[in-house]
Amino acid sequence: MNLRAHLPRIFVIAVLGLLAGSGVAQADPGRPENACERGEFCAWTGEFYGDALQRVDLRTANPEECLVLPGEIEARSFVNQLDRDVTVYQDVECTTEGDFTTYPGHGTYVPRAPFVVRAVKIWDMA
Repeated sequence: MNLRAHLPRIFVIAVLGLLAGSGVAQADPGRPENACERGEFCAWTGEFYGDALQRVDLRTANPEECLVLPGEIEARSFVNQLDRDVTVYQDVECTTEGDFTTYPGHGTYVPRAPFVVRAVKIWDMA
């Protein structure tokens, strides 16, 4: 049997198998861009957007007030899809004795937070 003569057929069959195996693309609900909607700040208890998810938006939070994450979760990854900057705090009272960092709105993705996030402050638009 001459393998060289069958290579074009093998190649075509392999490509068809890959195409058929891919099926219809579906949104993965575990991916942050699918789970966190525009106008929300989303926090996950696990790194890389894993484990429990909590959402914060302007219906449940007043700008410039310290907000303990819902359910008092400790976030290890988060996404800021708000149109405002958000400061994340290590301390539940938003004090500056612990770590804190501000992230811009409109789609900031942080798969591994630099510290455990326990509270947030949404800034008023200037």
